[in-house]
Amino acid sequence: MKFMKLGSNPDTFQDDGSEVRIVETELVSDITVRLGNTKFYLHKFPLLSKCARFQKLIPTTGDENIDIHIHDIPGGPKAFEICAKFCYGMVVTLNAYNVVAARCAAEYLEMNETVDKGNLIYKIDVFLSSSIFRSWKDSIIVLGTTKAHLPWSEDLKLVSHCIDSIASKASVDTSKVEWSYTYNRKKLSTENDLDMQWNGVKKQPSVPKDWWVEDLTDLDIDSYKQVISAIKTMGMVPKDAVGEAIKAYTYKKLPSLSKVSMIHGDGKVRAMLVTITCLLPSEKGSVSCSFLLKLLRATNLLKCGEMCRKELVKRIGRQLDEASVSDLLIPTVDGETTGYDIDMILSIVEEYVRQDCKNAQKHNAEVNGHVQAPSASMITVAKVVDGYLTEVAKDPNTPVLKFINLAEAISGNSRPVHDGIYRAIDMYMKEHPSLSKSDKKKLCCLMDCKKLSPEACAHAVQNERLPLRTVVQVLYHEQTRASAAATVRADSICIGSYESSRSGATTNTEDEWDGVIAVEDLSLSSKTTKQLGLVGQRHLAEPGPSQEDPLQEHQAVGCLALPASHQKSGAGVLAAASSSLRMNVA
Repeated sequence: MKFMKLGSNPDTFQDDGSEVRIVETELVSDITVRLGNTKFYLHKFPLLSKCARFQKLIPTTGDENIDIHIHDIPGGPKAFEICAKFCYGMVVTLNAYNVVAARCAAEYLEMNETVDKGNLIYKIDVFLSSSIFRSWKDSIIVLGTTKAHLPWSEDLKLVSHCIDSIASKASVDTSKVEWSYTYNRKKLSTENDLDMQWNGVKKQPSVPKDWWVEDLTDLDIDSYKQVISAIKTMGMVPKDAVGEAIKAYTYKKLPSLSKVSMIHGDGKVRAMLVTITCLLPSEKGSVSCSFLLKLLRATNLLKCGEMCRKELVKRIGRQLDEASVSDLLIPTVDGETTGYDIDMILSIVEEYVRQDCKNAQKHNAEVNGHVQAPSASMITVAKVVDGYLTEVAKDPNTPVLKFINLAEAISGNSRPVHDGIYRAIDMYMKEHPSLSKSDKKKLCCLMDCKKLSPEACAHAVQNERLPLRTVVQVLYHEQTRASAAATVRADSICIGSYESSRSGATTNTEDEWDGVIAVEDLSLSSKTTKQLGLVGQRHLAEPGPSQEDPLQEHQAVGCLALPASHQKSGAGVLAAASSSLRMNVA
């Protein structure tokens, strides 16, 4: 830390312990200066020789003791004592912690060059420009002390000089950083390879591009906002470094942000969150989606305002594919019955879909009349949303309508495999056993049975929570897929036999070919019969159709289109399903 010593006379100021300052000298004090509850017993001549303000307050005639009250001097008694000691020529040490107070007090007392050459204002200004503003850490310390002396520190340009000094040093090329700084964090991912060994010789550790981040975390939010704004205006610092700085500052000032369920605060905390949100770089990826969601969670719990919420939702929507399920579990505010804020996540997903569609239009989403396949990020978001639905389904207070609305926000085309949405639907039915039949049908309409994996199909066939119609659809599409696979295998065998005959190798006879088909047919029929037996048993156990809706049973089996003669019993369902499946095998 830089410092400057002024004066040469010994310090003879005495403190009697009762807020009284006395100068020990042979001369009797002839002036009393009162600053609040503190009294200074001083002498007129030293003060008049340096301070124009005292020249106006002290009469030039009369030897009586003068009593002067000063109430508004910046820096208070400590700053005034520094100025008084300078007037007496006593030793005074200035440093980054007291120089602002001394400079503001000297300005108040008008200790300028018109009164005396080499006065206190001049000496402090030289110290600031030649030492303080050239030092990285001293500039930060000085900026931190300016807030206590507003508006004097701002009018004297001390605040702006500090900000310019800090911002210019943070923006300098890292190869020119020669001063000390605090750095106890991991380097950014883009710099991980800079310090690796090369040809067995370890390179000199390089200065990370976010070297300045930690030192700024000691500033108050107002000063920090000014510094970050100045750094962004200069445009020399990468946006990810600025985002990392804001993230580090937030965790330093709000350590409970990582445990948002425990966060609490008053108007100051809310104002800080709003300011941090406004400072975030506009570029996508400058901060992680996880950090943005933590901010959203905190602003939601502390009710920081609709504008702040919309801004965060918009930012999160641009990079939702980076989020995890745990990041999306934002608790509801007081008074809500559900455990998680599903409406908030729905607004984020809708924002993401809107921006994804906008980007798709820019890249010609339709080529030759065919809709382009969903992007990789959209598929990732669909998986995350399905995982989120599985979690919120465990809450018995989650309304079925909110569940359906969120699931439908992602189109079925964005889910190449529907195992995730099936898992969420099954979990919801498990935790909500009193669901009506119509609600179950609505839930099952969210998934496409053709896109279930063989493992999911095997589970669905034996899932007693699913409606009969859905189970039969799963069986039908599973059998269709198996039949198609058998046909492909048969074609490959035929092609192989044909090529073998052309090359003079062994040739399959017609009887052998028929034998291959027969084996496949028998295998599929055995598996299907077992599954259909389970469906038939379930159907026999379920109540029959209501009198008000005679077509209900026909709709229950859906794509199998059972004839009227088979709509009266479970045996009819089994017979029709078996007949249809045998036709597909044939």
